[in-house]
Amino acid sequence: MIKQEINELKRLYTPSNCSITRICGCYVDGEKNKKTEFKEAFLSLPEEEIFKYFELLRKTLSGSLGKNLLNLEFPLSSEEEGGSQAFLLGLRNSKLKDDSLLEAFYDKVIGSYEYVGNYLILLIHDAYDVPGKTTDGLAMEDASDTVYEYLLCCICPVNLSKPGLSYNSETNAFHNRVRDWIVELPETGFLFPAFNDRCADLHSTLYYSKNPEEPHSEFVDGILGALLPLTAGSQKETFHSLIEETLGDEADYEVVKNIHEQLTEMIEEHKEIPEPLTLDKHQVKNLFEKSGVEEERLADFDQLYDAAAGEHTSLLADNVANTRTFEVKTPDVIVKVNPERADLVNTMTLDGKRCLVIEINDHVEVNGIPVRTCNKGAVE
Repeated sequence: MIKQEINELKRLYTPSNCSITRICGCYVDGEKNKKTEFKEAFLSLPEEEIFKYFELLRKTLSGSLGKNLLNLEFPLSSEEEGGSQAFLLGLRNSKLKDDSLLEAFYDKVIGSYEYVGNYLILLIHDAYDVPGKTTDGLAMEDASDTVYEYLLCCICPVNLSKPGLSYNSETNAFHNRVRDWIVELPETGFLFPAFNDRCADLHSTLYYSKNPEEPHSEFVDGILGALLPLTAGSQKETFHSLIEETLGDEADYEVVKNIHEQLTEMIEEHKEIPEPLTLDKHQVKNLFEKSGVEEERLADFDQLYDAAAGEHTSLLADNVANTRTFEVKTPDVIVKVNPERADLVNTMTLDGKRCLVIEINDHVEVNGIPVRTCNKGAVE
């Protein structure tokens, strides 16, 4: 799924656009006991509750693609009878009206989800009448191409509100506040099936994790049966490791700067394309070649890549590139530069010493105070 498709679904979670048919939930305590369950026609709920549920559902479709939101594909084995995809498909087709399937789903979540504390399992069924679009991308509200029928699940922690004082208007006095159990924003969740090309893709799912570095792999394995990619942090570490191992101990500043500039340029050129920019093994190798990595340094690159990332693994460019800043760090000095102006920072040998040289203009500040530069040019 791309951002536009995700945003299209998020826009459904408003009173005027809502088509959710049913909502179900199971409250689980810290001992993995089912404390209570509920199932309702969604639009029969009080308006105040509907708005609260909208907030939880939108959050499950929020965050950065490739970090909080992951497009996952089901292995073929999961689509066979008894597989995770086949089970979810049956649950969707039941429109959440089959109590035995609901109980089996709750049991699967409780058995696989590792969480210390209480939590709420929320599950909705929706049938979205997808409007057609004109050739220039405008939606045609009176023309529908298909109905997208899906489930959205989110797992929300339930914690006691903080202690404190509260004002009682009846007694006109302050008292110790009664602590309530509060449903918090989701920790994890998924959309099934995925909404690819604005229609149902039964072979894929969109997975949400609040903390992209702790994606609850046990939940993905137990409920979705899909393979998680490397986390955003792991992708960045892998990319840095590839640079270090490829260049070796003689890593050249200009080469590393060139890799940064080439990668930033690729991301800039790709920004109008909806799909995130990914780099496979051959594209990373080509990036290194263009950045000035010597041919002999790339002789063992394929083996290095396979060992570090995996032969068929692609890296998301936004995960491996720092597009916010270009940083040069020594034990005593840290220099941060606009990533688009990395060309202002160079190295030079002066009086026999290797120096970092920064080109400046007439406007220079020291601790926020404008200062006058004696000589236009460079400061080391």
